[in-house]
Amino acid sequence: MQDQRVPGSKTAAIASSASSASSASSAPDAILETHRLVKEFNGFVAVDGVSLCVRRGDIHALIGPNGAGKTTLFNLLTKFLQPSSGEILFRGENITRRAPAEIARGGIARSFQISAVFPNLTALENVRVALQRALGTSFYFWRSGKSLARLDERAMHLLGEVGLVGRALTPAADLAYGSKRALELATTLALEPELMLLDEPTQGMGHEDVARVTGLIRAVSAGRTVLMVEHNMKVVSTIADNISVLQRGRVIADGPYAEVARNPQVIEAYMGTEATALADGAGIPPAGTP
Repeated sequence: MQDQRVPGSKTAAIASSASSASSASSAPDAILETHRLVKEFNGFVAVDGVSLCVRRGDIHALIGPNGAGKTTLFNLLTKFLQPSSGEILFRGENITRRAPAEIARGGIARSFQISAVFPNLTALENVRVALQRALGTSFYFWRSGKSLARLDERAMHLLGEVGLVGRALTPAADLAYGSKRALELATTLALEPELMLLDEPTQGMGHEDVARVTGLIRAVSAGRTVLMVEHNMKVVSTIADNISVLQRGRVIADGPYAEVARNPQVIEAYMGTEATALADGAGIPPAGTP
């Protein structure tokens, strides 16, 4: 029988969750926290009491098998979905009921699994569009494109951060996949976020592009905090300061990579070759090996 993830005494659990969350205080070094976050879809519990703490300045990875609830959690954090119960704190402020636009303006920016750039605009134009918010002209569609020329210097600087200065005038549609992801990083940086949420940034890439984007994430994280969903364990082991593991909507482990990779619950959740990849990523033998 399929697991429906319906917790026992659901009403009481949700009431307890809301009570605990409202009385919870923010950790001093945390930029983002969730307290007993729950999301239900017609009785199916996709996110089940998740309490997460992302430290300021860290690269924090969120990993787990397919269907663990990672993207649903991202959608809750950026308010594409409203939680059934629980709280979300950003810089100690409760943002649980804020709209997605408020979240973005407040310092949280997100990239998606599928590259989201304007294919018919050049790399430079894509970044300028992201920078328009600073001018307060985002909806002035009747103005000439020349009015955005003042943004060129900043846009080129951001393209330089992701290694795309030489492709500034190239239409996004003509960029290689890895370069499109790099461009998406540049447009995300244009929002000047304190916290970047990256949803599978290396998905579908070859080895060279994975190495390049991994290096870019490390570089752009300077002075920022990154929370990312990632399936590539080598990437996670290389750059993540802390890792949270989701299974069936619940956090089953949290800590540094080497510690998490030895956790029996994590190994059981991944099983087989994925568990081996988890251990190999940290260069350590699996649990139980002398």
